[in-house]
Amino acid sequence: MRRLLKFLHTIGAIGLMGAMATLIMLAIVAPPAAQLPAYAAVRGAMSAIATWLLLPSLGVTLVAGLVAMAMGRAFHNAGWAWVKLLSGVLVFEGSLQGIIGPLRQEAERSAAALAGNGAAAGLAGTLGPERNTLIVLILVATLNVALGVWRPRLTSIPD
Repeated sequence: MRRLLKFLHTIGAIGLMGAMATLIMLAIVAPPAAQLPAYAAVRGAMSAIATWLLLPSLGVTLVAGLVAMAMGRAFHNAGWAWVKLLSGVLVFEGSLQGIIGPLRQEAERSAAALAGNGAAAGLAGTLGPERNTLIVLILVATLNVALGVWRPRLTSIPD
């Protein structure tokens, strides 16, 4: 069971960080909103990546990590494991509120504008904040990987 949880946690982290890196690149190369068909296509792709890769990978990583921590008594008093848990919760919350929600809304708005059911004004206003949030989250996820690999001696949690 321990190996299965470690495998799932690792595969989830690979998918999560790959999705984040892809979303950062798409945010960088996204055409301006004035080029509405191309912009709507990129935003639709970003929403699909967030929905079908980032969110499931995030869930697998978080659940496998929590179950492994609950089952492994060695993790209960390890300070690095608790820091990893807290930063994992930050990545989860930041992804839901700062990435997935805004990506879906912008994809819907741009698709509606392309169909003539909405105004194109105000589109692309979230690209910069989304990109910045993704950069912060990928740095925190990298910290999580480093904590899991090197397991530094942090203050132990008393029994």
